[in-house]
Amino acid sequence: MDEKKRSTLITLSAVVAGYAALRYGPNLIPQELQLVDLDRPIGFRKFVAGETSGGSFDPFAGMGDSDSVAINEAKLRADARVGENVCRALYGELDLTTGQVPVASFSDYYCPFCRIQTKRLADIVKSKGNEISVAWHELPLLGEGSSLAAKAALAAKRQGAYVAFHERLMKTPFVANPEYLARLSQDLEIDEEQLLADIDSTAVSQELENSAALSRALALVGTPALVIGRTVVQGQVSDSMIMRIIALEREEGWAEQCNYA
Repeated sequence: MDEKKRSTLITLSAVVAGYAALRYGPNLIPQELQLVDLDRPIGFRKFVAGETSGGSFDPFAGMGDSDSVAINEAKLRADARVGENVCRALYGELDLTTGQVPVASFSDYYCPFCRIQTKRLADIVKSKGNEISVAWHELPLLGEGSSLAAKAALAAKRQGAYVAFHERLMKTPFVANPEYLARLSQDLEIDEEQLLADIDSTAVSQELENSAALSRALALVGTPALVIGRTVVQGQVSDSMIMRIIALEREEGWAEQCNYA
């Protein structure tokens, strides 16, 4: 092969590799499984993966200074609830009697990396549902639109429509507002009045507070984040690494290590 053809081939290969990296992201990037033990919660460890979206939106935003004592007390109660058994707080809604390894997913509807990872995680569940079960946690960090979307999804869960709401909110280019939620309720044929009532309910607020408390307990710095068994994964991560950690958690007996049994 002459030098000109060789140069052209190398250039084309680089272009193809660059496009693939942008299109498929972390799935093509080999990663080492380097785990760091956390001081707290005891028994947990962390794997730092790819990119995240950070923020500091507070579920108690909008309350005045006079409510600061009540806010602190609510946070302390949430910290106490999840602190009793972190694994139960992470996975309590899952039926794990079939031996699946649990995954807790923390995401924000307007985090671009979350939109990619939650879709890929849902695809893994469809293909390997006998190995993995996912608890979806709302962690709105990117403003009031994120908070309203999270509350709406949790309200929809009260009508058995969480998955449908979750999927639509992850795909929409619109920021959640009452008009959009009304239209979405009509599309999914759920009770709009009940949805709006549940958005402001104590149960939905407490669920958000619990997820925020879990993020504090696990020192999450942004979304997306996963907890696989007792391994905290911060950032976007490849499918192959998710399955590798699942295999490790199964091998090491995550339930006993995590005090879940």
